[in-house]
Amino acid sequence: MVNFAGVNFKNRVTLASGTCGFGREVSEYYDLSLLGGICTKGLTLRPRLGNAPPRTAETPFGMLNSVGLQNPGVEAFIRDELPFLRGFDTKIIANFSGESPEEFARVATLLAEAGVDMLEVNISCPNLHAGGLAFGVDATAAAEVTRAVKEVAGTVPVMVKLTPNVTDIAAIAIACEKAGADALSLINTLLGMRFDLKSGKPALANITGGLSGPAILPVALRCVWQVAQAVKLPLMGMGGISDVDTAREMLLAGATLLSIGTAQFKNPLVAIEIVRQLDS
Repeated sequence: MVNFAGVNFKNRVTLASGTCGFGREVSEYYDLSLLGGICTKGLTLRPRLGNAPPRTAETPFGMLNSVGLQNPGVEAFIRDELPFLRGFDTKIIANFSGESPEEFARVATLLAEAGVDMLEVNISCPNLHAGGLAFGVDATAAAEVTRAVKEVAGTVPVMVKLTPNVTDIAAIAIACEKAGADALSLINTLLGMRFDLKSGKPALANITGGLSGPAILPVALRCVWQVAQAVKLPLMGMGGISDVDTAREMLLAGATLLSIGTAQFKNPLVAIEIVRQLDS
């Protein structure tokens, strides 16, 4: 049992947002009750179709994605997907985003009232009131969103997900801590791009996308370590974890919980293997 921000997880392993949908496909491989928790695909107030294809591209030791937060909207999630997830003995961490602090708060209110176990606030989305600058790259904006969500979350712990695409990730972490965050998760994807040599055009229709997979492990470890030195909040570490050894490195860096993402696309059973090997 692992206590994380007041929530008791049966083990340290969760599935990362955006890599497991709402759990239905993964549940065909193993019982989700074996996991400590599952982070839902990123939710928004209204349904989103996401970006135009192509939306993914392979890279050495990883992948790029620019899915664009495709999701059915928070109300459809609560109605159609949350009952399914509640059928498993695992913690439900709802990942969500918004276009303003007020919209973040509205989505958080609905999710808290629905009874999820934890809120994961994705601040790596554009702040339309600041020229499209992502909330997560500015300490003041990150703190504003954190406060807005905390005010409506009630007893549901608030975890803020940090982006590595900043000059000083520790400064963002400190701002979120001062604004009332209960925990932090890191890292989100790194910004990258590739070209299609046949066409001479970018491999992604959106031109740039988020880099994930084993290639980003050293960056993730550095970010987790820096943040662990700067704040007293519990951390959920992710980014490049692909086996039990890289999982142990993330724990050494300062994480309490682990989140497994891109590695699932190569080995759908990797999270369960890490659960069993960490306990052995």
